[in-house]
Amino acid sequence: MTVESGLTFFIAIFIFSITPGPGVFAIIARSMTQGAKASVSLSAGMAVSDILYLIMACYGLAVIAQTMEGVFLAIRYLGAAYLIYLGWKMWTASVSNSAESDLGGTPKKEVASFVQGFMISASNPKVILFYIAFLPTFMDLTVLTSWDIAWASMLAFTALMMGLTLISVSASQARRMMKSPNAMSSLNRVAGGVMISAGGFLALRG
Repeated sequence: MTVESGLTFFIAIFIFSITPGPGVFAIIARSMTQGAKASVSLSAGMAVSDILYLIMACYGLAVIAQTMEGVFLAIRYLGAAYLIYLGWKMWTASVSNSAESDLGGTPKKEVASFVQGFMISASNPKVILFYIAFLPTFMDLTVLTSWDIAWASMLAFTALMMGLTLISVSASQARRMMKSPNAMSSLNRVAGGVMISAGGFLALRG
């Protein structure tokens, strides 16, 4: 991968990261109710899952997405159920609880958030097909070295985290402009509705 192709690859992944989908909706909902910091682990989990798919694509393991279809389906439904549960919690949360959640989470909560993000992205094996179609534009997959894969993974992870962080910060700013209890309660319900919708989309999509 040349410097020029690497830069183009980075920009393309960044744009891919901010494309609306269940993951982006989950980050928006989390950031609107708990602040941008609460979405860091969630974003990291999504990015790591995507990087695993990228590595699988580099090694030509797209067949895994077909042979393990049942596993991916189970992960998808689990992820969808968890998103709907979180949406319900946001919808029914009191304003005081929302304010306290901005102080940060415990290590246990951070791990749970990371796993949630990982499951959201891992539930879509079509991502590996995207990378298989996408990567040949930027590199020759027949002569890839371990360094090439590491470099592509680092670029992709950075681009993904930058895109998802931009979304979480933007959503968090909307939250900061709504200070009254009624406004915060409405924001909780909007965010909860977004999260529930994301879970429903994740469960029902083909």
